[in-house]
Amino acid sequence: MIIKTMREDIKNVFTKDPAARSVFEIITCYPGLHAVWMHRIAHAFWKNKLYWLGRFTSHISRFLTGIEIHPGANIGRRFFIDHGMGVVIGETADIGNDCLLYQGVVLGGTTLEKKKRHPTLGNNVTIGSGSIVLGAITLGDGAKVGGGSVIIHDIPPGATAVGVPVRIVGAESPKRKEDLKHANLPDPVAEAITFWSRQQDKLEQRIVELESMLARQEGRKPAAKKEKGSTSAPEVKMED
Repeated sequence: MIIKTMREDIKNVFTKDPAARSVFEIITCYPGLHAVWMHRIAHAFWKNKLYWLGRFTSHISRFLTGIEIHPGANIGRRFFIDHGMGVVIGETADIGNDCLLYQGVVLGGTTLEKKKRHPTLGNNVTIGSGSIVLGAITLGDGAKVGGGSVIIHDIPPGATAVGVPVRIVGAESPKRKEDLKHANLPDPVAEAITFWSRQQDKLEQRIVELESMLARQEGRKPAAKKEKGSTSAPEVKMED
């Protein structure tokens, strides 16, 4: 059973990382895989109430891989951490099958009470680099989270979420197993710049209209209207 699971994990790396070239390379050079294998040992100690051994095994794993997984966390099959440095998974986290985390992801808690306080991930969930998922919330099957997001509420199955605070930007069937494509995610910063640029154009047009109304009232010739989106720098006279 153990050998079968390890073979499944190695095959999963080939599926989720196109950079993988050989079984030997995967066994020796993938800290995300090492962290998962060591977590299974630590989790077995934890379930058998050998709490110190579980924590110590987890501590050694963190030292060797840069990935911190509490031995109490429940992790499903074919779980993969790509690159992995800085990943933190809390004690009461539950992770389903076929999930993928990138470096810097935190599955953290929001309370000091001894109860369920960490996230639950359904099957086939993908979380991008540097994202933080906080509290006893649920990310449904097939959910995808863009890099650098902060999630503090449930994400429905099949949804794609991005931003700070996070917002839903798309949805698809949770049965699909297509990995998160970061290049296809909307850019919240670019969207914000576009929004304020349009607001500036509207304000400029409004100012021109008000100036024209004032000029007509004073009997002056109205200034020419600016074209939408046009900008011009003030004329500067050069002196010798």
